[in-house]
Amino acid sequence: MADEYEIDDVDDDIDDEFRGRDMDGSGSDTDDYDYSNSKATDTSAAEARAGKDIQGIPWDRLSITREKYRQTRLEQYKNYENIPNSGEGSGKDCINTKKGCNYYEFRRNARSVKSTILHFQLRNLVWATTKHDVYLMSHFSINHWSSLTSTRTEVLDVSGHVAPSEKHPGSLLEGFTQTQVSTLSVKDKLLVAGGFQGELICKHLDRPGISYCSKTTYDDNAITNAVEIYSSPSGAVHFTASNNDCGVREFDMEKFQLNKHFRFPWPVNHTSLSPDGRLLVIVGDNPDGLVVDSQTGKTVVPLCGHLDFSFASAWHPDGVSFATGNQDKTCRIWDARNLSKSVAVLKGNLGAIRSIRYTSDGRYMAMAEPADFVHVYDVKNGYEMEQEVDFFGEISGISFSPDTEALFVGVWDRTYGSLLEYGRRQNYAYLDSLI
Repeated sequence: MADEYEIDDVDDDIDDEFRGRDMDGSGSDTDDYDYSNSKATDTSAAEARAGKDIQGIPWDRLSITREKYRQTRLEQYKNYENIPNSGEGSGKDCINTKKGCNYYEFRRNARSVKSTILHFQLRNLVWATTKHDVYLMSHFSINHWSSLTSTRTEVLDVSGHVAPSEKHPGSLLEGFTQTQVSTLSVKDKLLVAGGFQGELICKHLDRPGISYCSKTTYDDNAITNAVEIYSSPSGAVHFTASNNDCGVREFDMEKFQLNKHFRFPWPVNHTSLSPDGRLLVIVGDNPDGLVVDSQTGKTVVPLCGHLDFSFASAWHPDGVSFATGNQDKTCRIWDARNLSKSVAVLKGNLGAIRSIRYTSDGRYMAMAEPADFVHVYDVKNGYEMEQEVDFFGEISGISFSPDTEALFVGVWDRTYGSLLEYGRRQNYAYLDSLI
């Protein structure tokens, strides 16, 4: 994972493009509109159906149409690459998908929720625990958002000093100060935040205080890139932390201790455990990923095909297939029974695939680009049909609710930052037979 290209650079690009100048190089009317004083109002499904922009962008007051701006964004967005021209070389294997499907319908855009990003390559900062409950980062605060009551509640403030209120062997009782949260994971009642200096902060949502603090490494290159929470075969809650020091660590949250520590030849950006708990998919600062034995860390097989560094992975609930996302603008689908090559390659529109999620029933897969696009694929039909969720702004994270009913997208933008909510469309045609 890169250190030298900060998120502010990306934000400045958007801010300059979107508000400071017209896309065709001529003078812009955007300065005539006072964005800072405009009231941030939510957009409902009814308003969107009536023609309001889902993000509340007043296109009628701007000198550029939405269509023109979209085209310019596609042409001018700078995709970050560690290996030059990887995005151009990856397109030849991609399947042609049928776009225009509508699996999840727009429900609401909550602009009172400001979802933020700390590092431009790490986009796993939004987590839904039910179809109404979402956890996300907002600067130095981890917030809970209830879409049912439209209320935002601070769960954890990491701007000052945080320390565990429980005593467990190995826990850093002195805690941390001003933790810069780089990644987040929330599942059931456990929240784990990973920091820029290798910090791990664990909080149980059903009890006060912080349960456990740990520092994975005192390396200079210590960023916690990803955290995944899961249940072991015995039912115990565990999580894995992927780190820039080339390590993957497994923690047991029943015993509050480090269980395993695997080392790899390159920084690990994301890790996914197979549903049966036997295999780990490891991706990081190397074009090839790895499938390793979860007990020993030994490589089972390399994953060859991507052309740049990878930052996303996810297993399908059936445990047979999984997906990896890369800075070469592609997501590759793999069959664990034959990993000699990927079985499908899906192409993004403007940038790296930074986040991947499957619905718990395995019917849909969502992949997020760095900005503007989330793609939802029909897995049952071989990923050949997709819904394209189209908006403007950097993506802080995506999350399906555990019951598959909701899809949440965090949008990070100085003016139009928000939380987008979509609801799964249901086919009630079977009810016709009862009439």
